[in-house]
Order: sequence, then C-alpha cells, then structure tokens
Amino acid sequence: MADKLPFGEGDSINRPPLFRGVNYQFWKVRMKIFMHSTNKGIWETIENGPFIPQVKRDEVLIDKPSFERTEAESKKAKFNWITKNIITSALSCDGFFRVSQCSSAKEMWDILEVTHEGTNDVKRARKHALIQENELLRM
Repeated sequence: MADKLPFGEGDSINRPPLFRGVNYQFWKVRMKIFMHSTNKGIWETIENGPFIPQVKRDEVLIDKPSFERTEAESKKAKFNWITKNIITSALSCDGFFRVSQCSSAKEMWDILEVTHEGTNDVKRARKHALIQENELLRM
C-alpha cells in the first residue's frame, strides 16, 4: 500500500532514520533531532565523548571500577552504549562495518562525518571549487 503513495510512508518516531549511503547531510540533521528527542545525554555523548567516572588515588586520577560507581554515574556512563546502539541501528551493512570497531559513539560519529563530508581541508577545497565554477559560469 505504501508503495502506491506518491510521497512514501513516514518514518517512525521510535526508530532512528536509516542511512542508505546517500544524502548524508539530511540524515545527519535527522539523527541529531532523533537523539535530542530521545534523551539529552545521548547527544552530549556525541559532543563530549563517553562519560568515564574517575576517582583520585595517590594523587592520580584513575577510572572508577564499576562496583564503586554511583547509580547516577552508571546511568551517565551507559549513554555511550545507548548512543552506539542508535548509530549502528541507523546504518546499512557497509556503514555498520565501517564503525563497528569504534570504542565510543563520538568516534563512530566522527568517522561517519569524515567519510561522507571529508575533513575541513576537503570541505574548503570543495567550497573554492564551487565558487570558481560559479564565476566561470558568469563569464
């Protein structure tokens, strides 16, 4: 039935939007909205990296063992796993294998950005090429 509709069927608000390898910018904005709407801590994991509770021992900060964590620390640390699950659920098989070995959701997000948008140098080069192409069209 949905195939007969001229505009297709809408996506679910309970599932992340699927990235099929095209139109990364559109998917990226939709994923950001999806993560914000799910829980603010999920998007903070992308922006700041995983929360790792630490404790000071002998004037040195070390990762706090899981059995010493408070309930709030455990919940905040779990956001990395939740975010990784959301990202991998939104990717096709190729995208999944590209990021499956990452240790954090932030690392996954950064790899996807570099793969589909390029580094800042690549973005700048594309921008200059488009400006030059536009100027040549004016002539």
